[in-house]
Amino acid sequence: MDFTSLREAFPLIAGRPGLVYLDSAATSQKPKRVLEALDRYYKELNANVHRGAYRLSVAATEAYEEARRRMARFLGAEEREIIFVRNTTEALNLVAYAWGLRNLKEGDEILVTEMEHHAGLVPWHLVAGLKGARIKAIPLTEEGRLDLSALDTLLTERVKVVSVVHMSNVLGTINPVAEIARRAKEVGALVVVDGAQSAPHLPVDVKALGADFFALSGHKMLGPTGAGVLWGRYEVLEGMGPFLGGGEMIREVHVDRSTYA
Repeated sequence: MDFTSLREAFPLIAGRPGLVYLDSAATSQKPKRVLEALDRYYKELNANVHRGAYRLSVAATEAYEEARRRMARFLGAEEREIIFVRNTTEALNLVAYAWGLRNLKEGDEILVTEMEHHAGLVPWHLVAGLKGARIKAIPLTEEGRLDLSALDTLLTERVKVVSVVHMSNVLGTINPVAEIARRAKEVGALVVVDGAQSAPHLPVDVKALGADFFALSGHKMLGPTGAGVLWGRYEVLEGMGPFLGGGEMIREVHVDRSTYA
């Protein structure tokens, strides 16, 4: 591997010969081709997508939908299951509020792990407080792995959601998500996967994982800040209400009501 060429691909690093960047778990540096693509978009294609019939808007919309097609292939998903968000945090909040508020009730349980990022915990804390649900956690072993033996007692029919990080941003532990998902499905629980760290480093097939949701951030995988993806199983997405209100989501808007596309 030619590390000199790799460094030269990243302008921030290439301009600082003594810099060794080891914080990609927080955010990755951006290669020149990504910066050039952003620059080219704003110079040549900048227009609202799905909002106009003029040539510039059509071209921007096609670029937008091509990104959706590529993300679907990347995750082994269907195009209609790809939702663009700002980052993993927004994706996990979307699930917690748009699914959780509609489906959780008092006494239900939400199962997380002791190695979750705050974005995988706090949204569920907030929703649990609103709905009277309880949070439980899969503990860690001394080796920094999930103690799966605890599932024998933790996974009951009261558990409605299992939210698990695929790869820890602190430990680097890769969790056996497919096995956890299989066990969760035995009690009818929804499976939510935080893929912020795994998507940049591992091949991901969301269907093979057995998940219902998978969230990732572009800025951790050489992409720009403010671009992320939530994959959701289509049958689950169809049963959810809106998360944020505004344009591009409506069929009709009246003064006192809206219907949604």
